[in-house]
Amino acid sequence: MNQIQLGIIEDEPLVLETLETFLSKQVDINVALTSSSVEGFLKNLDDRTHIDMVLLDIGLPGLSGLEGIPLLQKKRSELDIVILTSSDDSEKVFQALCAGAVSYISKRTDLPTIKEALVTVHRGGSYMSPTIARQVIQHFVPNRNRPKEVLEALTPRQEQIARSLIEGLSYKMIADRYDISMETVRDHIKKIYKKLQINSKMELISKLP
Repeated sequence: MNQIQLGIIEDEPLVLETLETFLSKQVDINVALTSSSVEGFLKNLDDRTHIDMVLLDIGLPGLSGLEGIPLLQKKRSELDIVILTSSDDSEKVFQALCAGAVSYISKRTDLPTIKEALVTVHRGGSYMSPTIARQVIQHFVPNRNRPKEVLEALTPRQEQIARSLIEGLSYKMIADRYDISMETVRDHIKKIYKKLQINSKMELISKLP
């Protein structure tokens, strides 16, 4: 597995220090950039800084984690965003997942499990608390009987890529599966989102059976 290039956005100094100290010691993780705010992170995220995953707190000064998700994805469309929060407000976490976050981790989670969750996400999987998982399932089950017109809007290749996204595959894994470039994958995904009038993987799940 390639080393995870990780960014952390966390405003509690002790939490940030603890995460950075522990995760920096893992051979398969490189903590490439940290910040106490979305604004500071975006300001320091330049073309020389390689990031493929961000551990993002929801409750932040200035821009919240929820507000930061689309800004982070606009700057780096391939980012995997993992929510880290002490909030018990499942609605906020659900909103974050719908906005494009791929996983949810409670701050009460022990450090080895956080590391395991990050590795799982990097391999194309997902992690979320049982409470949020149940809420997601309950939200989307009624939409399984979706009109076939949605599928007919996609080309065969776009449907393949859409289903690969739902499986949890990264852009690179999709490109390797279909022997196409990552740029082609990005182009297809933009067209899929536009055709289905959606903005995230979670919304995509609600569209496809």
